[in-house]
Amino acid sequence: MFRMSEYMHQLVEPTQVRVRRSSGPVKPVVIWNLTRRCNLKCRHCYTVSADVHFPGELTHDQAMANVRDLERFGIYALILSGGEPLDRFDFFDIARASRPFTRMLALSTNGTKIHSENADRIEEIGFDYVGISIDGIGKTNDWFRGVDGAFDDAVRGVRECKKRGIKVGLRFTLTRDNARHLPDLLKLCEDEDVDKFYLSHLVYAGRGDKNRGEDAMHDHTRVALDTLIEHAWAGATGGFPLDIVTGNNDADAVYMMSWARQHFDHDKLDNLRNHLEAWGGNSSGLGVANIDPQGKVHPDTYWSDYTIGSVKDTPFSELWTGDDPMLAQLRTRPRPLKGRCGACVHQSICGGNTRIRALQLTGDPWAEDPACYLSNTEIGVVENERLTVTPFRGKRHDPAHRFT
Repeated sequence: MFRMSEYMHQLVEPTQVRVRRSSGPVKPVVIWNLTRRCNLKCRHCYTVSADVHFPGELTHDQAMANVRDLERFGIYALILSGGEPLDRFDFFDIARASRPFTRMLALSTNGTKIHSENADRIEEIGFDYVGISIDGIGKTNDWFRGVDGAFDDAVRGVRECKKRGIKVGLRFTLTRDNARHLPDLLKLCEDEDVDKFYLSHLVYAGRGDKNRGEDAMHDHTRVALDTLIEHAWAGATGGFPLDIVTGNNDADAVYMMSWARQHFDHDKLDNLRNHLEAWGGNSSGLGVANIDPQGKVHPDTYWSDYTIGSVKDTPFSELWTGDDPMLAQLRTRPRPLKGRCGACVHQSICGGNTRIRALQLTGDPWAEDPACYLSNTEIGVVENERLTVTPFRGKRHDPAHRFT
């Protein structure tokens, strides 16, 4: 996840990079898909959910055993997702048991069921954040989500959260069919006093893989980033304080560096780059982990075809600290990237971007990410020259290596 607003503030009031000192195994943000069941039929659903019972999902006892293991392991951030997590029969039991040991407990939902008693119980448990997915205004959202009235129900969910003082965000998956709605969604955030806006680039997984022909073309992606940068800068300099983040395309950070280079001096640029390199881009298998409804553990939510193991058989804490070969490679810096990604001078910022797209299109997780919208010139590759696949192996602060 690229926290655009956070880094925009570094251009307003620069701070020193905090060196992270940790001992023992990495404690990732855990995204736990509690169920595949869902009342909507989203075209880009990465879990291929439906409003039916799916066999093999964790029992109540298995789910609670997993909660206890996450507590022992010291997980600090837990995102409860789905399907639609509120369709899980013991959702509130799991959430209530998770609240005491997590510094950040979040709910990722379509928002249509947040009202009445459900909304009261979400407030009672004390969720730190509720992310509600909306993929356009009105009928466009309903088309993407496969159910008439889904937009109005989701907006109702936003209002119910705000009424109760719960931090709430909108989550928007960008495609060429809904890119034109981005300005209106940002206006909706302002009108409804939404706290956060998360733009997700399409990832080729689940129905998102089947519908990848709808992925935003590179020009649309750049226009969307220009729009977000404009709003993030306005927020950092006294405008509506919307927290803007993006996900699943870490080239966004490099694109923001390009914008910053046009407006700021070298000192602020160097400070921004230092912060971005400390962040390091894509963290699948390192700073992010996924547990699916059947208890299978994956490097992130989109790696459903690669399983590290199952919490039905082995605790998550043991799986995550074991010797899985894919986790080892994903945690390697620099990663063994190929093609444009291998030759890119900005690997220290983006971390090689989203590996699952390369895997889905080529069968090789280390091939170049097809959704990188930066030109060869922008990533430091000379046109018409053979691309080297040797990964970038050190920080480059020389202005000649900056994104221009």
